[in-house]
Amino acid sequence: MSRVRRPEGAITRGTTNPNRLRRVDRWIAATQGPLLRSVERPLVVDLGYGASPITTVELFQRLRAVCPQVEVVGLEIDPARVAAAQDCSCPGLSFRRGGFELPVDRPPVLVRAFNVLRQYSEDEAWQAWDRLLYALTPGGLLVEGTCDEIGRRASWISLSRPTEAGVSRTDRGNGAGNATTQRGAVTLAAHLGSLGRPSELAERLPKTLIHRNVPGERIHELLRDFDRAWATAAPRKAFGPRQRWTAAVQDLATTWPVLTRPPLGGRKRWREGEVTLPWEALTPR
Repeated sequence: MSRVRRPEGAITRGTTNPNRLRRVDRWIAATQGPLLRSVERPLVVDLGYGASPITTVELFQRLRAVCPQVEVVGLEIDPARVAAAQDCSCPGLSFRRGGFELPVDRPPVLVRAFNVLRQYSEDEAWQAWDRLLYALTPGGLLVEGTCDEIGRRASWISLSRPTEAGVSRTDRGNGAGNATTQRGAVTLAAHLGSLGRPSELAERLPKTLIHRNVPGERIHELLRDFDRAWATAAPRKAFGPRQRWTAAVQDLATTWPVLTRPPLGGRKRWREGEVTLPWEALTPR
């Protein structure tokens, strides 16, 4: 008799709230529609949805609006959470027990892992990236990040699995961890009406960056320069926080490789309270 495989990972605190992940959902729906529609049966995995399945349900609803064929599977290690989520199941949306091994019937085109790696060490977070990236379909996307309890502050890293053959797995190199041979981006997002300054997002950086917010590291330099640009744009506050944020992002783009063209960049994304840079611009030193 075969043994049931134990899910890989540790149970999270499970804290969640309705609309907590709206910023990353909005970003995925707006920028990854072509990716979702590029395969016949697109599968999306929501890894570690927490004590309530509500954010997985919301992800399913938002992605169905841009790709009616998408299927979403919510994974949780805690069997009680999986059992409680079954009432929310419907055609195209299911819940099952699982962790980093991703026990699904085919490689997903996208994995969302939010507020999952925060409890792990940085080294474990790099290993989880590698594990998840190579479970994706070639060209698939890993979206891993963190947000506050009500979703007003968020940041995430999006990494694509290489489509070319022969690309090695994560090169850990100098210990910083380097899943950089594949395309990637870092997005900072905020509710602009409640934002004091951009560096407040430091508390919600992904695990691979949060401990790097120290002098000498790129993420520290970015947040420092972003605060300066925000201060310079203070006169635009009279026209609303979106105008101020947009002006600050445009200023930042004069010294940093901010993405300025759709789908990941440009005024439409900036007005949503987002700014995105290539991952290689912020990799730890």
